[in-house]
Amino acid sequence: MDDQSQAGTSCRPDAIYNVMSARAAETHRSARPAAAAAAAQSLRFPGDRNEPAAVLRPRGTPERNTVCKRCPDGFFSNETSSKAPCRKHTNCSAFGLLLTQKGNATHDNVCSGNSESPQKCGIDVTLCEEAFFRFAVPTKFTPNWLSILADNLPGTRVNAESVEKIKRQYSSQEQAFQLLKLWKHQNKDQDMVKKIFQDIDLCENSVQRHLGHTNLTFEQLRSLMESLPGKKVTTEDIEKTVKTCKSSEQILKLLSLWRIKNGDQDTLKALMHALKHLKTYHFPKTVTQSLKKTIRFLHSFTMYRLYQKLFLEMIGNQVQSVKISCL
Repeated sequence: MDDQSQAGTSCRPDAIYNVMSARAAETHRSARPAAAAAAAQSLRFPGDRNEPAAVLRPRGTPERNTVCKRCPDGFFSNETSSKAPCRKHTNCSAFGLLLTQKGNATHDNVCSGNSESPQKCGIDVTLCEEAFFRFAVPTKFTPNWLSILADNLPGTRVNAESVEKIKRQYSSQEQAFQLLKLWKHQNKDQDMVKKIFQDIDLCENSVQRHLGHTNLTFEQLRSLMESLPGKKVTTEDIEKTVKTCKSSEQILKLLSLWRIKNGDQDTLKALMHALKHLKTYHFPKTVTQSLKKTIRFLHSFTMYRLYQKLFLEMIGNQVQSVKISCL
């Protein structure tokens, strides 16, 4: 029995229930092997998914077809899937937006921008910045190496109390990332620091070329988040990201949320873990290829040369205490 017959047929938007008759199912079960195969073929309906506006109740089996039901008031489904549940209409006011068109069973509410509370995607540390910050790994872990790095960064210094807190809370491999992340936020408006980070734009543009065209559905974004290790990004966070971020930013935003939820663990390592498991989610091959290209690019020799150049500009001779570590 193939996947199509196991999952059952599609449910059309105007169908309340669409099931295989008991008599046909009984014929299928009692027939001889060769006849059973012919009967199964004649009883098989095209597709194995619920059409938009239909919710699965329950999923089909080899003997029984899919049962579908229309989404209730306040919910919608705009996907053709045998797994996707109906989703709640967006509460526009919760995002500081105005309701301009009420949703129905197949479409979400349409919200418009509110100038008093503009929505921003808001990625605290990009993939390029994270790769750059994780570049600083000392060749020898001396007791004061983090303080030396903090003292030689330009702009407003990270105070000694914060440096000691980082030392207590994080492993030696994570301390430089935490320090540079804090330093970035303290100095984000200073011209000197802005000039240093201009070169990161080269990296950002390349990442956008790899990931900016993916345009994943809600279910695909959820599958990607499910494939990552550790604590999961919630469905609510994914819905909010879809509403507040452009399609080209959604993957990057969700990866940022995953990193924050998991104590700033290495995002690229998590992506490499996810790529081993995405096949089970029937994930689009073009997207997995784009993710692989992004990881290779961020670990490329060209990018490490850029990271080294930026550190030379930032801390001068202290860059000698930094080594290049490729995964």
